[in-house]
Amino acid sequence: QVQLVESGGGLVQPGGSLRLSCAASGFTMGAYAIGWFRQAPGKQREGVSCISITAGLAWYVDSVEGRFTVSRDNPKNAVYLQMNSLKPDDTAIYYCARRKYDNCSGFRSITGYDYWGEGTQVTVSS
Repeated sequence: QVQLVESGGGLVQPGGSLRLSCAASGFTMGAYAIGWFRQAPGKQREGVSCISITAGLAWYVDSVEGRFTVSRDNPKNAVYLQMNSLKPDDTAIYYCARRKYDNCSGFRSITGYDYWGEGTQVTVSS
C-alpha cells in the first residue's frame, strides 16, 4: 500500500526555519519525482517545489525561491523541505505527493500526482 507521511511542521516565528520530512512506504521513492504543495485557509492548493529522481534538479515557485530547499535521501525513502526565512504568508498545510511522471515538468499542477500525504501544519506567527 502506497503511503506518504509528512512531519516536521509546527509554530515558528517570522524569520525562523523548519525542516519538513516526507517518508514513503509501499514503493521505492527513488523511482519517482516528488512534489511539495501547500494549502492555506480559503486558498487553492499551491505547488511549492519538486525534486527530480536523481535529485540533480529541483524546481520552486517564485515566492519560495532562495528560501526553501528540497532534497532527498533515496536509501532512506525520504524527501525533505528545508524552509528558511519563513514569513506569515508561508502559513499553510504542507503536503508531499508522488508524481505520475519521471520529471518535474508542470510540477505546479495537482493533476501530475497520484498519491498524497495527509499534510503537516506550518504556522508562522509572532
